[in-house]
Amino acid sequence: MKNIPKQKLVVILGATAAGKTDLGVWLAKKYNGEVVSADSRLVYREMNIGTAKPKNESSDGFITNGVIHHMINESSLKKIYTAAVFKKRAISEIKKIGRKNKNAFLVGGTGLYIDAVVDNIDFPSILPNNELRNVLEKKTLEELVYEYGLLDPLGVERIDKNNKRRLIRAIEVCRLTGKSFWENRRLNDPIFDCLEIGIKVERDELADRIKKRINRMIKDGLQNEAINLIKKYGEISPLQTIGYQEWKDYITKEIDKKDIEEIKERIFLNTNKFSKRQITWFQKNKKIHWIKTKKEAEKLVKEFLK
Repeated sequence: MKNIPKQKLVVILGATAAGKTDLGVWLAKKYNGEVVSADSRLVYREMNIGTAKPKNESSDGFITNGVIHHMINESSLKKIYTAAVFKKRAISEIKKIGRKNKNAFLVGGTGLYIDAVVDNIDFPSILPNNELRNVLEKKTLEELVYEYGLLDPLGVERIDKNNKRRLIRAIEVCRLTGKSFWENRRLNDPIFDCLEIGIKVERDELADRIKKRINRMIKDGLQNEAINLIKKYGEISPLQTIGYQEWKDYITKEIDKKDIEEIKERIFLNTNKFSKRQITWFQKNKKIHWIKTKKEAEKLVKEFLK
């Protein structure tokens, strides 16, 4: 029986503020495509400014420069949204794009989400243990990272150490199975023929972009958005996110210019650390083609899609 060619999928990845969305939209517009977001925070409704969410929404999805974006506003903040859920939904959206004879571009910086789709990873189907979760919820991020490091030395190097929900789930799987979270994953045959493109930005330039992005978010109203969400939902896992978590100490006080500068500095330092972890995660993937310019990316995509 003749093998049926796999649907092609272009992946655009990189650190926060590297220019992934801009490049993804530019390529999708050029090559009759639609974007599937691979961002673990864009999936949540109400988190808008702090996630740099596209503003124009239609019945087909969010629109940027005429390009449709999928996998945004998938979930309420109260629900647990896992990499396994993302994988199932993203694969469905990518196949729908293919059925329209269009090209799919998976764009984002959440390494686990990207790997889940590209490598067709099956995650542990371990049922949640509420008693254990309640105990772990009371621990600080630092305590959770330390405990997870003891249980899974490999996994702790790759996990998002600011994501309390993911840390709790990883510890839960380790405790209930007696194996590391990473040993519980299973890689299957790839579903798609993938081209992975990483955006390489020098550290100084990336730091400058991060600062400009934070200033823009503050100007757009991040303060009100973050404080209102924390007042409404409390310190739930999705709000343990850079850009939101830094405001929790200011809920009950009047914020002055000095406070704003201090918060901006906290957000910058946390974002800078996070971007380094993103780069470390992606550098372990030898399939990624690292580029510095749009023209380099265009050459790769043109050759891949023809």
